[in-house]
Amino acid sequence: MTEQPDVFSQRWSGGHRVDPACLGDELTMLSQYLDYYRSTFELKCAGVAPEQLSARMIPPSTLSLHGLLRHLAGVERWWFRMQFAGEQVPELYYTDDDPDQDFDSLDGDVGEALEVWRRECARSREIVAAAGSMDSLGTRRLTGEPFSLRWVMLRLVGEYARHDGHADLLRQRIDGRTGE
Repeated sequence: MTEQPDVFSQRWSGGHRVDPACLGDELTMLSQYLDYYRSTFELKCAGVAPEQLSARMIPPSTLSLHGLLRHLAGVERWWFRMQFAGEQVPELYYTDDDPDQDFDSLDGDVGEALEVWRRECARSREIVAAAGSMDSLGTRRLTGEPFSLRWVMLRLVGEYARHDGHADLLRQRIDGRTGE
């Protein structure tokens, strides 16, 4: 079997995370923390062969690093583009008939999923920069309820922190690596 290249290490920009500043305005600090957790997720995946990224290492859970990557791309799109900015774009890896396809249907290339995630993160950053204020509002599509940029940023920080923990457990099962 030919060893597949590690798509994360090949494309990893800089190879390290930047610690969030200890001082700054709310928008800057939340943006830096969200990027820190995004980078942490990417580091958890670096150095892992594509077939191992798709491996479900913690039965009976269907979690895999590939599935988490797809899920996080969908979360970025859902909250920043569709909910906050009101963009009319299709959902990623989700349908009403198959709501868990981000984790269950790992078809497609991991490298492609990585590029989709990176594009969604970049678009999220653009939306945040254009909003300019933590009090800028979006509207939840399902309820019509307004929410602030502050709320969605905190929600995404929590989402990434939780899934970085999952990624740490998966990585430990793959090759024993732990920590940040």
